[in-house]
Amino acid sequence: MKAHYPKNGRVILHVDMNSFYASVEMAYNPSLKGKPLAIAGNPEERRGIVITCSYEARGMGVKTTMPLWEAKKYCPDLIVMTPNFDRYRAASKGMFDILREYSDLVEPVSIDEGYVDITECHDQGTPIFLAQSIQNQILRRLDLPCSIGIAPNKFLAKTASDMKKPMGITILRKRDIPNKLWPLPLIEMHGIGQKTAEKLNGVTMYTIGELAAANAMQLQALLGINGLRLKERANGQDNRPVDPESIYDYKSVGNSTTLSKDTTNQQELLEVLHMLSEKVSRRLQDKEVMATTIQVMIRDKHRKTITRSKKLENPIYKKDDMLTVAKGLFLEHWDGNPIRLLGVTAQDVIEKEEAVQQLDLFSYEKEAKQEPLLNVMSQLQGKFGKHSIQKGVTKKNRKQSFNSKQDTSFNKDFLRE
Repeated sequence: MKAHYPKNGRVILHVDMNSFYASVEMAYNPSLKGKPLAIAGNPEERRGIVITCSYEARGMGVKTTMPLWEAKKYCPDLIVMTPNFDRYRAASKGMFDILREYSDLVEPVSIDEGYVDITECHDQGTPIFLAQSIQNQILRRLDLPCSIGIAPNKFLAKTASDMKKPMGITILRKRDIPNKLWPLPLIEMHGIGQKTAEKLNGVTMYTIGELAAANAMQLQALLGINGLRLKERANGQDNRPVDPESIYDYKSVGNSTTLSKDTTNQQELLEVLHMLSEKVSRRLQDKEVMATTIQVMIRDKHRKTITRSKKLENPIYKKDDMLTVAKGLFLEHWDGNPIRLLGVTAQDVIEKEEAVQQLDLFSYEKEAKQEPLLNVMSQLQGKFGKHSIQKGVTKKNRKQSFNSKQDTSFNKDFLRE
């Protein structure tokens, strides 16, 4: 079997669940199979945005992020269900459990996709055999479809998994790049959004091939270091390893909410910021991290979005501290137009253990009063261990329960074990 694996290189799979939330609901209730189904928010409120939908609904024009009222114009018989996150978490756990039966090198990316490094799995079969086996096991045991990309690196594997949906398996080798990747428009390349594509279009780059051949200095001037990274990806270069521990890396923690109606009522908006700050604070404490930057997102009724952030002198995690910063940013940058959505994000987070408070004149007196307590804590930790006692927090195992009911956002919170 070794002949089917490279002597110097990796074989990486990207497993991407097809229409995951809708597929889970169909597996749970088979009577939904073959019908146009959308998973969305409260149908009675405007926040009813399509999170995902079945392929039957997509065939009638329904798309992800489409407002429900618009989706129902395309598909009057659309079945709408609200998300059941406990159900999705359980299905996701089952999927990743299956992947780990094949390799220890499994890196969850989100609730419904992940990478598997099978370079050392040649004793189990060829790469295509393993991909087929994984796909069949997920379908047989969970009744869920998936697409799989097979490639020498993560970028190409993810690109390949998108090429055949649903239930596709695609091999993308570096020698395939000129024919399969370069002719595609820039917007279809992972890592390029609408704004980046428009910037590149402005300098007459329209395809991935043109990006691959672009002048590096021009790209760096236009997009910074990300321009050079995108050029590497366009040429099929990606040295990132499959890292099972990356699930525990948190660079930011945020929450946002779409208001039930556009509003200019300042008191109502500040109450929303209070609620968001409380949620973010709770999640920071769950992860045992602190924020060094706070960002506020404001979207008005015309869908114009602005984000403003503030770098902090001292890291924070408490709700009141977060609300103070978020409120200040909001009042400074809100132009008075009716608001549709608000968001608060804790950025550049660091482990609590690594947070060294930079004491200023006002905080020094308060901290000095706590010094005797801190000395006692330090002595106890020296005698019984670093985590034997802590101030104001309960130490949790980092690999905590998968079924945490507080984790209902679309990120790796779903995947903690």
